[in-house]
Amino acid sequence: MQTQSPNLQSSNPYDVIIAGAGPVGLFLACELRRAGLSVLVLEQSRNPHSALKQLPFGLRGLSVPTVEAFYRRGLLDEIVIAQRASSGAITSAAHWMQQARRPAGHFAGIQFYQDDIDAAKWPWHLPTPADASIAVDMETLESVLAARACSLGVEIRRGFGVNAITASDEDVTAQAAGETFRGRWLVGCDGGRSAVRKLSGFDFVGTDPEFTGYSIDVELADPDKLGPGRNHTPTGMYTYAPSGTIAMVDFDGGAFHRTEPITREHVQSVLRRVSRTDVTVIALRLAATWTDRAHQATTYRKGRVLLAGDAAHVHSPLGGQGLNLGLGDAMNLGWKLAAASRGEAPADLLDSYSRERHPAGAQILDWSRAQVAIMRPTPSTRALQAIIRDLIGTRDGATYFAERVRGVSLRYDLGGRLPLVGRSVPDFELSDGTTVGERLRTAKGMLLDFDARAPLQALASRWSDRVNYVTDDVSDRLGLSAVLVRPDGFVAWASDGAPDHEEVAQAVARWFGESTAARGYP
Repeated sequence: MQTQSPNLQSSNPYDVIIAGAGPVGLFLACELRRAGLSVLVLEQSRNPHSALKQLPFGLRGLSVPTVEAFYRRGLLDEIVIAQRASSGAITSAAHWMQQARRPAGHFAGIQFYQDDIDAAKWPWHLPTPADASIAVDMETLESVLAARACSLGVEIRRGFGVNAITASDEDVTAQAAGETFRGRWLVGCDGGRSAVRKLSGFDFVGTDPEFTGYSIDVELADPDKLGPGRNHTPTGMYTYAPSGTIAMVDFDGGAFHRTEPITREHVQSVLRRVSRTDVTVIALRLAATWTDRAHQATTYRKGRVLLAGDAAHVHSPLGGQGLNLGLGDAMNLGWKLAAASRGEAPADLLDSYSRERHPAGAQILDWSRAQVAIMRPTPSTRALQAIIRDLIGTRDGATYFAERVRGVSLRYDLGGRLPLVGRSVPDFELSDGTTVGERLRTAKGMLLDFDARAPLQALASRWSDRVNYVTDDVSDRLGLSAVLVRPDGFVAWASDGAPDHEEVAQAVARWFGESTAARGYP
């Protein structure tokens, strides 16, 4: 899809230019356009379709924060419907669907199971439609997000890879495909080899790879020689789904990744070494490589240029958390960039994006590194694997791993004495049958006052352009009397007694980097 760009000689550039039309760039574009900003998305690839985005290799599991974000923006139903259209293919592609117990995830290929998880360990969480476990292929997800972006008026131009950037204190100019585009802000969502990151001089630091990973679709002469599911061997690990879908890792220091063409002969050699069999590959239908390289930008913002998704952080796809991490970046950045662009907040508000999301990214990178550490084909690693298997098989162990893999433990450091502050808001059901998640579809914040206190209502009215005041009672308050929710659904402040009104005012002001006096509060 492509539309004509406006006259770039005019004094009105785009509010935001986004490089990259993957899920992260498209979701961010939706957030910004919903806030009324003009948004241009530039995508290097002319064709959005790719076999690697389709089943089986394109299959991704969505974490709790991701599903909550889609739910809070009215996208969840569309994604579920699109998923169901290919559910038969998903069922056949996932080897774990055939197991007697329902897996809930894995750590370095060591599974934990749904019936071992104790959700009572998460007392701040209430049942929500976003609790559903959702797996969707990348092409379907991109299609849904692109359709939503276009319906909102986002301009998407394909075949336009950014190749030059000029940034000033007032705007950013990007060159792509021989054309020049000007915006007030530029966000690089253009993947692990991000041109925006490189051209803008972001530091990108981390650890080098230990292995080359392979995702392949092959025809085998003797498929019975491979064990279905995940298999650990003295030389590595492979996952096999009949009749020819294989993922495997070869601990070669990442030497083969993108260094030469992937041939049938090479794949057969690696597969034989990793599987410890003399299996024969008749035909190579599809192949891609990847590594466990783990790097992260030291900051996600340099002036008017920002990074999100793989442009800001790369790691191995083990556990499938990269997509979810990037979508979390978009949800966190969207409302802040909108507020700064509209002049409702100083640009310094955007520094909180890096402060909040950089630690989340660093944690995922370490999670990825830890998985690699127990995948190495050494005797000491095998011993460590046995200990992890014992731990992950316990109720507390499975609950801990589920909390980390599903993203339930995500919490921003927003201060406050209650453990809910900085976490995703529980999906309180209001008396009219609506939920907090549904009320957040306006992309505004919310002051939820269970006891209808007049001072809180008066306070909220000072920020009525940014915060919806909702007074109602709910069936389960979780011991709370009032909750202040940011536009991204995270709790900025909460009270379990008589609210301190000045404390609430300061919490709202912190969102937007202004003093309480700026809104008439003494």
